[in-house]
Amino acid sequence: MTMADRWLLPDGIDEVLPPLALRMESLRRALLDLYHRWGYDLVVPPPVEFLDSLLTGTGSDLELQTFKLTDQASGRMMGLSADVTPQVARMDAHSLRRPGPSRLCYCANALRATADQYQGGRNPVQLGLELFGHSGIDADLEIVRLALESLYLAGATDVHLAFGHIGIYRVLTEAAGLDAALERDLFEAIERKAYTEIDALLEEAEIDASLRHMLARLPRLHGGLEVITEARESFLDMPEEISAQLEQFEHLARRIGAEHPEVELYFDLAELRGYQYHTGVVFAAYVPGYGQALVKGGRYDDTGRAFGRSRPATGCSMELKLLAGLREQLPPCDGIWAPAGENGELEAIVAKLRAAGERVVQALPGQVTGALDHRCNRRLERIDGEWRCVPLDA
Repeated sequence: MTMADRWLLPDGIDEVLPPLALRMESLRRALLDLYHRWGYDLVVPPPVEFLDSLLTGTGSDLELQTFKLTDQASGRMMGLSADVTPQVARMDAHSLRRPGPSRLCYCANALRATADQYQGGRNPVQLGLELFGHSGIDADLEIVRLALESLYLAGATDVHLAFGHIGIYRVLTEAAGLDAALERDLFEAIERKAYTEIDALLEEAEIDASLRHMLARLPRLHGGLEVITEARESFLDMPEEISAQLEQFEHLARRIGAEHPEVELYFDLAELRGYQYHTGVVFAAYVPGYGQALVKGGRYDDTGRAFGRSRPATGCSMELKLLAGLREQLPPCDGIWAPAGENGELEAIVAKLRAAGERVVQALPGQVTGALDHRCNRRLERIDGEWRCVPLDA
């Protein structure tokens, strides 16, 4: 690398500069305060863990995203955290072992070998919420509510919320008893909404006619709330478990729709994002102008099983840099400019102002930039023998 290229960063790795860095930090504090008010306790996961712990219960996508290295102390393989959620699941199952529901939140740096197709970037600042120990739809509802509150706090408008349900597809394929190769091909075709290919694959399958019909209809069930009614009409012979899942799904949708009529809701009963990881309701939130989901989440029961404690779990995660970018305005010009020089009385006044929460910028000898360059709208000036804080234009 030549001297001229030393400023280059790896592809997908970015730095955060002012004023975005300040917006990120202000938003981080505000969001963690919001979660604290809802009863979520802050945890700080380590940046690296043993690989067999870090990837437990996750899909192949996360394994491909994980940087791997050898621990010189033990000789075991370690991984840099690419997604904080599995680490928090380990904390709940092994480190905390709380009885009853447990609410945890976090804000941590992650590092990915490949970019996340849903939230982009290889070094996200991941902020999230996890609710363990409750299998009911009320837990999912709480997470969705907080996801929306997070977006509004960040300045989002015109929010679009997309829901899916991993469990319906899983019940149908297990009941059909498809062989591994056929299930893999069907899964890929459903992800692509390749209807002709789906129908052809199902025609070849030796399964019950009603299951064939339901699997064929499933990827076609997407749209507004009417999709759930259409599912009931299409799945006349559905297993009892799917009936319960649809009922819970409808309850969640109606509650969110009633509480947030301004949010556009979309449903896709064959949304299979995170299939190897999620177990029930999944959701993603979008706003115009962003091709990526600003929030994604869902239910991922039993991830803690590998750590000795199987627990129902639901949660969501956000990329703080994306959220902070929702508001493009500069930080307010609200500071006090103090002159340079050694003056005990002035230093005491500056210290008192800072202790009271004021932002005071003291000039350095010979400095050529001024108050406005440092976002100050007031200045300390000696008037009638005493130091006073006056407006900059006074």
